[in-house]
Amino acid sequence: MNDKILVVDDEPRVLQLVRNVLEAVGYEVVAAMNGEAAIEAVALEQPDLILLDIRLCSGLDGYEVCKRIRGFSDVGVIMLTAKARHEDILEGFDAGADDYLTKPFNAKELVARVKAVLRRTRRPEEAGEAICTCGEWEIDFARRTVEVRGEQISLTPTEYGLLRQLALNPNCVMTHSDLLTKVWGPEYRDDVDYLRAYVRYLRRKLEADPSDPQYILTAQGVGYMLTCPEES
Repeated sequence: MNDKILVVDDEPRVLQLVRNVLEAVGYEVVAAMNGEAAIEAVALEQPDLILLDIRLCSGLDGYEVCKRIRGFSDVGVIMLTAKARHEDILEGFDAGADDYLTKPFNAKELVARVKAVLRRTRRPEEAGEAICTCGEWEIDFARRTVEVRGEQISLTPTEYGLLRQLALNPNCVMTHSDLLTKVWGPEYRDDVDYLRAYVRYLRRKLEADPSDPQYILTAQGVGYMLTCPEES
């Protein structure tokens, strides 16, 4: 069965262009032209990925759409933006997006981003892995759940993927490039801003004091480490 992609944009020309490119390489495409229709389509169509324009002209903007989708779905989301402003990108990540793509984009770049996000948001087999207990944190690899002091915490697929990599290597520094390659893919190995943003989101959700983290520690200029008191 082909992956289904929901494209959300209020420009008919862009919708048609994206549809043509994605259908040519075998994806099934559904479209929505506003935020409300997009949220309904996610619930009804169950897409494998969403391409979501940030600057929708009427109704909800892309940030709010993404936040509402995250309330009931962990589907992969790529934000489409006319300008690669740092603030827009970070706001998109903060809303729950997994990646971004700047307009105008070419067909090769579009397909590459789609494949990369589909790859990392699919649920991998977790055979042979059980539960990682790290201080007050419990990460269940089989159920893909995270609890902090007994409370289950909602993570996006990318956030979970990053935490999983750190948890599989407790008390070991993982380099920026290693984390980016394993979580995002080899084509992202130099995008350290991605990694910094997601570490910030994980700390905000999991650490008692995100400004003074006790678990996800920074190795300055090198990478990050999940420190677990029970591990030696």
